[in-house]
Amino acid sequence: MKLYYIPGACSMATHIMLRELDADFELEAVDPVTGKTETGREFKNVNPKGYVPALELETGDVLTEGAAVLSYLADSAVPIIQPNEDGVLSRTRVLEWLTFTSSELHKSFSPLFLMSSSDEQKAQAVQTISAKFDYLETQLADGREFIVGEFFSVADAYLFVVVNWSNFKDISLQQWPNLNQYVARISERPTVVAAMQAEGLGS
Repeated sequence: MKLYYIPGACSMATHIMLRELDADFELEAVDPVTGKTETGREFKNVNPKGYVPALELETGDVLTEGAAVLSYLADSAVPIIQPNEDGVLSRTRVLEWLTFTSSELHKSFSPLFLMSSSDEQKAQAVQTISAKFDYLETQLADGREFIVGEFFSVADAYLFVVVNWSNFKDISLQQWPNLNQYVARISERPTVVAAMQAEGLGS
């Protein structure tokens, strides 16, 4: 498999899970400015939508959309990276968190990454993100180690990557102690450390 990625972007969740699976995969970075991969390939020839992640399978098929790619990996590796002790309900909870992270939290960060965003738009984005973090704080207040069940799942990989963007956008997690501890805990997983180092984001 080959993962097309941008360092620190949502594609890191797929990167983490490939390492959790101990999968045989290659990495190819994408330059978001030029739209080319590190081998000089036009990324839109890989994914016409133009954004990461894109996971190229051995068959030549290319999977896109982070939540879909993560669901594919989870379905191919149960129970390694997807809790299944409650069967359908547990799997649905994972999908519920993937959807929340994708449609609510991930999108809320978008104005902070766009050069065209005004100061007012960025301030509104921070307010929106803070409200989402308030919700996460209450969900983690029961002391759970992972967001679903007793296993590290694809939902944790995606949620960690997106919440961790706060560290690059001057949003302190100190006011959300449960969430802060969750991110710190996930950041210590060997697969997470390895993924960040491979993407040039770790020491």
